[in-house]
Amino acid sequence: MSRENEILDSLFNHTIDGERDPVVALTKEAVTLGMDPLVTLFDSLIPALEEVGRLFEDGTYFVPEMLVAARAMAGAMAILRPLIAETGAKPVGKFVMGTVKGDIHDVGKNLCNIMLEGAGFEVIDLGVNVTEAAFVEAIQKYQPDAVGMSAFLTTTMTMFSPTIKAIENAGLRDGVKIFVGGAPVTQEYCDHVGADGYAPNGSALVRELKRQLGVSQ
Repeated sequence: MSRENEILDSLFNHTIDGERDPVVALTKEAVTLGMDPLVTLFDSLIPALEEVGRLFEDGTYFVPEMLVAARAMAGAMAILRPLIAETGAKPVGKFVMGTVKGDIHDVGKNLCNIMLEGAGFEVIDLGVNVTEAAFVEAIQKYQPDAVGMSAFLTTTMTMFSPTIKAIENAGLRDGVKIFVGGAPVTQEYCDHVGADGYAPNGSALVRELKRQLGVSQ
């Protein structure tokens, strides 16, 4: 087996195990050897994070395991991101993400961001406690394909409805897909507030977003 293939295999395994330091070291070695950053991303890192998502969905992994795997992936992306930009590779879509007004939880949001970025999306993270006006302004400024709203509390997920209404009032609703998620959120609540999609985790979000945008898997 060539060293390049060894690196790809090792990156896959270390990412699944959430071992950030080896992932960063292997990514740096891949760059030093002149490996195509897109190959490193699509042949190793993305499959690893997809496997982490599968393990989470079948109950083998839980949030802590997902979090350390995502952090390992983020370490690799910090190195690869500027190199991928230099290749001229276009993102498969643009996604604006934020935790709604009154809510400062960000772990789930951040996990989704890393998985979206790893899947080839450009992610604009508005942070936490994001007002309706801030979502509207971000849509106007960045013209994303989709917007994600996160809420961790039953008291804050009620902000989905007025935020979506503000987007409608600004005349922007038809041009953007809206996704909602968070611990208390369900598909029924998604339907209730008029969002386009709901995802219980990052891997599910990537799959549903790609499906709705018609992006090849």
